[in-house]
Amino acid sequence: MSESVKVLLVDDQPLIRTGLGMILGPNDGFEIVAEADDGEQAIVALADHDVDLVVMDVRMPVLDGIEATRRITADAGPPILILTTFGEDEILWDALDAGAAGFALKNTDGDELVAAARAVAGGGAWLDGALLPKVLDSYRRVVIPQQRTAERLDALTEREHDVLRLMARGATNGEIAATLHVGETTVKSHVGAIFTKLAVRDRAAAIVYAFDHGVVTAGTD
Repeated sequence: MSESVKVLLVDDQPLIRTGLGMILGPNDGFEIVAEADDGEQAIVALADHDVDLVVMDVRMPVLDGIEATRRITADAGPPILILTTFGEDEILWDALDAGAAGFALKNTDGDELVAAARAVAGGGAWLDGALLPKVLDSYRRVVIPQQRTAERLDALTEREHDVLRLMARGATNGEIAATLHVGETTVKSHVGAIFTKLAVRDRAAAIVYAFDHGVVTAGTD
């Protein structure tokens, strides 16, 4: 980059911010234009400074890094590199869900941090290599099974979707039949098909499935 990357450092420990400022220095094309002790101060700083990159801690008082990231990205703010000593899966997924473009551990070496900052500031993404095994494991254990499970809904016909929605709202077979203007025997046939296609054993499991996959949501008619 020909111009310096303007950086906002967000961490509740001044010593950490000092160390980060020494790594992300002018020689590597960075300029620390502002610092903040917490997420709330970070949001204020963004209103007062032209920032290309936010380097954000997670565990902070007043407003933590995850929620601050969520608010900044929702307001179309600069890209955010989450930097933390914590490598738990929950923090990783929460940070990514909040809109963070990169995730690095504080024990990474200086060259890696510079590379991460450059990548994120340039519009790319970054994931600390130490976290890759966790990400792949979680993807295989959680994401892929959820995708495969969700795909079962595609196998339902439009009428079966109607039956499932009414079933999830607590309607009996007779009530479903009256609502859809079909015979109760037809409803029983649809219910059986739903159980088979969703690979569930009973009505309760089908209802849980419907809520889990957004067929119906709490509080809707």
